[in-house]
Amino acid sequence: MGKLNNGLFGGFSGRVGNLVGYILNGKPIVRVIGHSDKPLSPARKANCQKMTVINEFLRPHLNFIRTGFRLITVGTDRNFYNEAVSYNKKHAVQGVYPNITMDYTKALVSMGNLLPAAKTEISNHEHGIEFKWEVPADLLWEHRNDRAMLLIHFPDAKVSTAVMSGSRRHEGREVVAIDPSLAGSRIEAYISFINEDATEISNSVHAGSLNHTEIENLQTPPPEKSTKPVVQQKTKTTPIAPQKPTQQHKSFRWTSSQFNSSAPLYNYTFSAPPS
Repeated sequence: MGKLNNGLFGGFSGRVGNLVGYILNGKPIVRVIGHSDKPLSPARKANCQKMTVINEFLRPHLNFIRTGFRLITVGTDRNFYNEAVSYNKKHAVQGVYPNITMDYTKALVSMGNLLPAAKTEISNHEHGIEFKWEVPADLLWEHRNDRAMLLIHFPDAKVSTAVMSGSRRHEGREVVAIDPSLAGSRIEAYISFINEDATEISNSVHAGSLNHTEIENLQTPPPEKSTKPVVQQKTKTTPIAPQKPTQQHKSFRWTSSQFNSSAPLYNYTFSAPPS
């Protein structure tokens, strides 16, 4: 059921039929809920998987994302979360459907024009995770007191830990406490800087990874032997017609040299067949 906020023509919130009304950045929005019975194309399947991968990465640290992308959406009707999704979907996914995954080294959790961190590293510490970054010798005074914003993401557990206002830039290090039960979990870490009055923020930097499971390089197994019998090709030869064995035929002819009634006599003459 929808609710009229400002009279009949003032927009509404909620759902009416296949229409949904809500307020986005101070503006009334109405959307149509569509439904399709058509099977998903390969491109739509890939897009759905990309959105799933990006949302699983961004949702555990919404507060960090809100601060990280808020400044670039000020004065527009764009949404901080949509901006984060748009950038990371375009730049921080890898692979092809159905094996699309995050490329954590290319992900951004904040976006701005402030000087970013340089030469970062992370390591295990007795009290959590230690971040370190380079402090340039020629660092401008106006950047010395920028505050570090630190994010530790646990991809397997789908949770995160964040420090929104950490050490000052010129200190070069910060230790972030984490849940002890996650100490051995895979870690992807990010660092940003925000100035003292929160009017400028830097692009985030992938500070490092910990506890990655090593994948053994398996040798490619040799191809399986075919179970089909090997057919040997026979050399074609001109068949030789078998010779018929020579048969000896006997023929005869007879002649009567004499004949009388008292002593008949028969003389036979045999001759061989012609060759």
